[in-house]
Amino acid sequence: MDAMRKQLDVLMGANRNGDVREVNRKYYDRDVCRLFLSGLCPHELFQLTKMDMGPCPKVHSLQLRKEYEEAKSKGVDNYDRELEDAIDRLIVECDRKIGRALRRLEDEDAKAAIAISVSEVTQTPEILELSKQIKEKLKEADQHDLEGKTDLKIRALEEVEELRTTRADKQSILLLDAFNKDRASLPQPLPNPPPLAPLPVAAPDPHIQEMINEKLKKAEDLGEKGMVDEAQKALEEAEALKKLPARQEPVLDSSKYTAADVRITDQKLRVCDICGAFLSVYDSDRRLADHFGGKLHLGYMQIRDKLAELQEERNKSRKLDRYDDRR
Repeated sequence: MDAMRKQLDVLMGANRNGDVREVNRKYYDRDVCRLFLSGLCPHELFQLTKMDMGPCPKVHSLQLRKEYEEAKSKGVDNYDRELEDAIDRLIVECDRKIGRALRRLEDEDAKAAIAISVSEVTQTPEILELSKQIKEKLKEADQHDLEGKTDLKIRALEEVEELRTTRADKQSILLLDAFNKDRASLPQPLPNPPPLAPLPVAAPDPHIQEMINEKLKKAEDLGEKGMVDEAQKALEEAEALKKLPARQEPVLDSSKYTAADVRITDQKLRVCDICGAFLSVYDSDRRLADHFGGKLHLGYMQIRDKLAELQEERNKSRKLDRYDDRR
């Protein structure tokens, strides 16, 4: 509920119902989110995922972001370094998770850790162009939102979703092709697998056999005494005990399994080097498309792109500063 109220505040203002005294805020106030002003608040990225951080406790306002960008262009304020530090911590944590997953895979399959780089396989010129169009459409939606053009904003966001779906489908096809090549190098099932060795016949349980012998002896004694009904009942109980399944010890000899059996249990996992999720080389294109279009993958892809953008801007600024010093 708080998240929905906050989103409405961003879209329509805190005084949308006319019952809240409008606060004359400035972008540099303490209760304004500096990360949002710089272009990206991590609280908005992972909603309803296992990385959900909850709603941001500070104010998000597109109008204040516009004021901040004007001040930044004049060299008054710059909060980019705060955003860079915040998302760098998220990426470091994600990279640690990826490292642990790769080490775990390496223990089971030495080639798994270096088999496929998801980011390299799916970064074709066509995918990069779609990503560029998505960024432009998001900026366009923010501009429409700032100008109060709700219909145009909704239309722009719908186009963003269509572009993301198209990108996810194309990425899944590219990765599926890579997985098919990877799968071809895996051990193939034998054309005529040898039959599995027959299970050894388990010896009867000693305790049950002792009870059977007692029932048979009892039936014999009762029969000699002329107690036919009781003797018959004892024989039936002995037969019932004979039908009890014997306890079998689990067979641990792995040499008894064929290659087909091994491939069913071994999923041949690969790690997504963007979000750290496990992917199987046997996944379908639909499953892979759901991964690329999921909030977790999109969120990490967005913060990685934003970090690269911030670092590039900082490097350009340093070069200009050095050039001015030399002059």
